[in-house]
Amino acid sequence: MINTAVSEDPPVVLIVDDDVDVRTAIGELMLSVGVEAAAFGSTRELLESPLLDRAGCLVLDVRMPGSSGLDLQQHLADSGIAKPIVFLTGHGDIPMSVQAMKAGAVDFLTKPVRDQTLLDAVMAGVERDVVERENARIVGQLVERFSTLTPRESQVMREVARGRLNKQIAFDLGITEITVKLHRSNVMKKMQAASVGELIRAWEKLPPALRENRPS
Repeated sequence: MINTAVSEDPPVVLIVDDDVDVRTAIGELMLSVGVEAAAFGSTRELLESPLLDRAGCLVLDVRMPGSSGLDLQQHLADSGIAKPIVFLTGHGDIPMSVQAMKAGAVDFLTKPVRDQTLLDAVMAGVERDVVERENARIVGQLVERFSTLTPRESQVMREVARGRLNKQIAFDLGITEITVKLHRSNVMKKMQAASVGELIRAWEKLPPALRENRPS
């Protein structure tokens, strides 16, 4: 079962293949298990579709006229779109499969493929995308909350996350222990952390660039 509670729309499987019979067969397979699907005859058609923004998975033919499936994988990566991809090919090509998998593909399958094999790969891709989108949403919230901290509060949060005691933080920052406790309380409220453990986990989820940017 795929958890879609955090998605405004249910996941959609996007099929890109220049063979209309293949597109139709895969689309019908997805619909038979209750998964929404949309088919495209070329990578250009896909890139023009708003469905690319939806959670889900791509099923791509490797060899197509014009831009290939591998070309699309590279284009999406360059555009910052981390969409899970299941590749299909009518010709077994080990170097090509290695390239695709190294670039993050979920699977590289050879036509004709068993229905269950394709479904398993696609469901794994959809689940990955749902999880990654939820993680990105959480990180976005934490970054927004972190941006409300003062420079001193962010310093205190960093030191708390390092496991430093209040008196140690006070000594390092040249402030009183009471002031550290006040900053620490403000940090907990602004980061919406109910415990030090939650605060540390929030710190660890922040992008490295934020954690490494020491306020003056």
